[in-house]
Amino acid sequence: MTPAQAHPTPGAAGWSDGAFTNPVLAGLHPDPSVCRVGDDYYLACSSFEYFPGVPIFHSRDLVHWEQIGNVLDRPGQLVLPATMPSSAGIYAPTLRHHAGRFWLVVTNCAEGGGNLICTATDPAGDWSDPVRLPGVAGIDPDLAWDDDGTCWCTYAGIEQVRIDPHTGRTLGPPRRLWSGAPGAQAPEAPHLYRIGGYWYLLIAEGGTERGHAVSIARSTAPDGPYEPCPANPVLTHRGTNRPIQNTGHADLVEAADGTWWMVLLGVRPGGGTPGWHVLGRETFLAPVTWVDDWPVVGAVEPVMPAPSWPARPVPPPPVRDDFDADGLHPRWVSVRSRPAGSWSLTEQPGWLTLRARGASLDEPDVTFVGRRQQHLSCRVRTLVDATGGRGGLAVRLDERHHYGIEAGDGGVRLLARIGSVLSTVATRPVAPGPVRLRVDVVSPSPGDWHPAKEPDVLRFGIEAADGAYDVLGELDGRYLSTEVAGGFTGRVVGMYAGAGSVRFDWFDYVPGDAGDADGPPPAGAGPAR
Repeated sequence: MTPAQAHPTPGAAGWSDGAFTNPVLAGLHPDPSVCRVGDDYYLACSSFEYFPGVPIFHSRDLVHWEQIGNVLDRPGQLVLPATMPSSAGIYAPTLRHHAGRFWLVVTNCAEGGGNLICTATDPAGDWSDPVRLPGVAGIDPDLAWDDDGTCWCTYAGIEQVRIDPHTGRTLGPPRRLWSGAPGAQAPEAPHLYRIGGYWYLLIAEGGTERGHAVSIARSTAPDGPYEPCPANPVLTHRGTNRPIQNTGHADLVEAADGTWWMVLLGVRPGGGTPGWHVLGRETFLAPVTWVDDWPVVGAVEPVMPAPSWPARPVPPPPVRDDFDADGLHPRWVSVRSRPAGSWSLTEQPGWLTLRARGASLDEPDVTFVGRRQQHLSCRVRTLVDATGGRGGLAVRLDERHHYGIEAGDGGVRLLARIGSVLSTVATRPVAPGPVRLRVDVVSPSPGDWHPAKEPDVLRFGIEAADGAYDVLGELDGRYLSTEVAGGFTGRVVGMYAGAGSVRFDWFDYVPGDAGDADGPPPAGAGPAR
């Protein structure tokens, strides 16, 4: 079965007014790598401390993407120890299709991890157990094949070595290729391509913050010497007031119609100064043209002219998960691991049961099942039965930056962890039995700006069966941002257990419009079992 046959395209629809919106993958989807097989496109992203690792997406138009799996979805493939800090783990995959197989090379920054190669005939899985690359010392590895079958592995630095991708053995010493602009920090994220009569070496430089940039060089041989593009950097938003910042870590792909495109990461800062991005680094799309055998990258804007081919939308993720399936959808992630004994969909059919390991969200082994926050405003709810323990609904950035509303011991509590301070913001007594917990994330309206304005407000509370909302408190969103917490990730919202066994009947996530001062639009509460 070919990849196209394995993932048929839903009915196509037109673009909205001849344009598409960026990002094309919102929320924590950084370091995108893309490849095309026929009319199908596949994309992989970094996943850091979350398990399963390396989400894989499929598209027929480069704009509409559907998650079809994760590369590292078995404990034997991915070990992320509790001693590993958040924002470590899985960095910067490169996804390629060669000789009838998909190849993915990636760095595991956990102790004892290193660089890994996995392969598959169908990117939806199953992927092979990792082949280790002990002779490749840097992060952000890339794979490219010469006409004679030689496999080149290029990595941050920027260095390159020949390898046997089947065994992971290096075939000679590494050598330095080209490190971008003189004095530029963090030359990384290399991708090597054979295009026309040249080999092109695309890299990121300037660091992954506001100075991020993309530069390129070319050579007549894969191992150089490389000539820098006179127009470098070919992409950067540093020093501008554009709404998309930190643009970099890019990959090129030729579309089926012969046009060229670039996927890249960027952020959408909000609030006052210096601006706080809360969703993490997201995946954006930009057009590429060629002038004098050099790529010229078009603007990266929130609204972009549509490609020349018809739109091919994919089904949107369901608003609600009733936990009636045999397993969890690949969009659900956990922190570092998801041991079989920590969760169940069969202990009480139709409910997700979580059994506590770590005592709270402060612990590296907390039992947590969540999904990436993908909208600047949204509403998230769950129906939780904490009769046998303590747990609830959380918005997580890392162990030291998270908000949660939890049920247990006859009450509901709103908790806020900001750095070294843990506060109980509010409490409410509740009757025994299931309780609906809710959080609204509300981004400010454009006219509500001032220099210290927060990027958003998170409103936590208890929802009655008739939709009445008892708000326990509102919390400033800047403290769940990368600019405050540091690191490389973004918010993940989900369910957790802090003690005993906690059961969740359903979970829903409703996008809201940015700037809606009343929060996301109301929706029916749905039936309670």
